[in-house]
Amino acid sequence: MRQLWNSFKIAFAMYSKIPMLRADWSKENMRYVMCFFPLIGICIGALQLGWGYLAPLICQNSLLPAVGHVLIPVLVTGGIHLDGLLDTADALSSYQPMERKLEILKDSHAGAFAILVGICYFLLALGVWSELSWGQLPVLGVGYVLSRALSGLAVVTFPCAKNTGLVALFSDAAQKARVRVTMVLFLVVCVAGAWGLHGIYGPALLVGAALCFAHYYHMSKKQFGGITGDLAGYFVQICELFMAVCVLLAGRIGGMG
Repeated sequence: MRQLWNSFKIAFAMYSKIPMLRADWSKENMRYVMCFFPLIGICIGALQLGWGYLAPLICQNSLLPAVGHVLIPVLVTGGIHLDGLLDTADALSSYQPMERKLEILKDSHAGAFAILVGICYFLLALGVWSELSWGQLPVLGVGYVLSRALSGLAVVTFPCAKNTGLVALFSDAAQKARVRVTMVLFLVVCVAGAWGLHGIYGPALLVGAALCFAHYYHMSKKQFGGITGDLAGYFVQICELFMAVCVLLAGRIGGMG
């Protein structure tokens, strides 16, 4: 139980800004970190629902509600996944050999393409969230759990690009079979929840997540030889935005958005 509790604390300390008691980042305590990663998505989804309820009461005919929805995940996570998106954008835009791309991922400096991608990402996210309705929020809340469950599954399933770094550490230290089973259980709950919440939005969310997961696997293997922590952050950001786009389009096509 102590190892599970420590893994829980490490997961929230690493992947969120939610205050958490300190834990030793030992190999034993890292074993089950991925098992608790999707729980951060529950926190984000709950805050999104809360903001979706409060925003209309305090904001009238403005973009402020959409701004809040865009910023909530960044505030909760501290931008750790966004950092991966920007680093990956720089690496992919370099068109360099695989070894050089991996070096760019480790570079702490933001290049021009990272800045451009960051601007475009937030503009698109703001536009999408400004068009989404209250009825679509519960399904999108599930998406924050789903993206992290898929990311955790990738850590113990996909090949790692290198034998160092956080993803490699979690992959090596993890009790892979148990983490894999836990992620699958999260996925089953997410699929059932998304499907049960709405007959149009749910399938759209799931299709979007599946397409991003397939892209993540093929892109990371082809461009980098496997996944890294930065690529994992890239996946979470792209998956969440693409799921929102899919839900928005489903509402428009179905005449319900």
